[in-house]
Amino acid sequence: MNGAQSVIRTLVDSGVEVCFGNPGTSEMHFVAALDSVPAMRGILGLFEGAVTGAADGYARIAGKPAATLLHLGPGMANGLANLHNARRAHTPIVNVVGDHATYHHRLDAPLESDIDALAGWLEGWSRRAVDTESAGKDAADAVAAAMDSPGRCATLILPADVSWGEGGVSSPPAARSARPSVASGTVRAVAADVVADGRTTILLGGEACRERGLRAAARIADATGAEVLVETFPARLERGAGLPAFDRLGYLAEQATRQLQSAARLILAGAVSPVSFFAYPGRPGDLVPAGVTVTTLAEVGDDVTGALEAVADAVAPGAEPTVRAPLRPPLPSGPLNVRNWADVIGALLPDNAIISDESNTSGGGLAAALSGAPRHDVLMLTGGAIGQGIPVATGAAVAAPHRPVVNLQADGSAMYTISALWTQAREQLDVTTVLLNNRAYAILRMELQRVGAEGAGAAANSMLDLSAPNMDYVKIAEGLGVPASRATTAEELAEQFSAALAEPGPHLIEAVIPPLL
Repeated sequence: MNGAQSVIRTLVDSGVEVCFGNPGTSEMHFVAALDSVPAMRGILGLFEGAVTGAADGYARIAGKPAATLLHLGPGMANGLANLHNARRAHTPIVNVVGDHATYHHRLDAPLESDIDALAGWLEGWSRRAVDTESAGKDAADAVAAAMDSPGRCATLILPADVSWGEGGVSSPPAARSARPSVASGTVRAVAADVVADGRTTILLGGEACRERGLRAAARIADATGAEVLVETFPARLERGAGLPAFDRLGYLAEQATRQLQSAARLILAGAVSPVSFFAYPGRPGDLVPAGVTVTTLAEVGDDVTGALEAVADAVAPGAEPTVRAPLRPPLPSGPLNVRNWADVIGALLPDNAIISDESNTSGGGLAAALSGAPRHDVLMLTGGAIGQGIPVATGAAVAAPHRPVVNLQADGSAMYTISALWTQAREQLDVTTVLLNNRAYAILRMELQRVGAEGAGAAANSMLDLSAPNMDYVKIAEGLGVPASRATTAEELAEQFSAALAEPGPHLIEAVIPPLL
């Protein structure tokens, strides 16, 4: 057994069954070894950002890591933006990054680079395999590290001679650390504070955004009058009829400040204290109003759900939470705009769907349109590095082949990783992409105003415009093997969305809408 075979067999034995990759010469023995370990499913992506984003989407739904296979430092660098999003989502991912043979480094070949430094940037776990015999053990440790609570990116750097060398040994799964529980004293103190203070806001993040956490938070709110908010961009949020429905903390700093202004106490449950995405002249970056006391019930890596349930049992023993009744918006009519397209999705969303949401400025009405729709999961842009939507939808569809996946995708963000459509076609994944074409970087038009940049004229505006020339997303999708259509009215979008959901395999609908600004 060579080193590559031992790594792949160990990954499979440790529960990693999918490898998204874009390999090069240094990874060829790993690629060849896929045939000797058929339990590992290899999935090709045309760009490393699509590979890493797909691994993120897979793990958010599967609850376990996928592997990525990346080519040397430049390959990893190409994938770092979506690994940044995965880091912010606390997603478990195992990166296998091929490197030059150990004896080749001294020659400073053209692709020589500092892979260790790139891995360190992710603030996760990393190790360089030093010999063939121990490479399997390295892989087992990588999976265990990725699955630590909270999840994280684990990077195994695999030199080519370690990979092709004989004498590899597969390793049993490594022990994983237990998730920390929240001290009973903390639970009692928070329960007492919520009961005593009528102006408490609870901010949910991480696993608290799943059904158990939402139900516990609703019990607390019903019994005490506390307000509950969900972090701005949760990694995975369960929503829809039969679940409690809470607003998300606003993206804009002034929105978030208004939501928190009446609170006397802010309790963090798997979330971090809110700050603005960017600095703005003359405005504070800390979004917690002066005088508000911030208390942490549970860190993101703790047993957040268990802590919320313990507080709920203390303040509302035996109570059932208030949940959202089934309610769909009526199908709209007329030309598409930034509001009515979302009502089409809300009216027609299938049961148990997974939504990869990178709608950005066009998605302002989406939460309301979907609040009473059938149960669904929403995967959001956790780290702000755009180009996540199509790859995350791809990975989610691999993880849940029997669930419909809907990608709500802004046009500018789509172009970062649109090649992931090819992977959807190759793997015949049931993903319906609604690409919202407003022919602009609309969010940057908004930010141009918000930062107070003066003197912006034709040259500045041209940097935010995507209409010269207009991109034809129907042709692009079809060229990548995905059937596509174009909608300019709500009626057309409804017809095309229904048809796409009814047919197997991927589809793209270009929804032409005016920009918000």
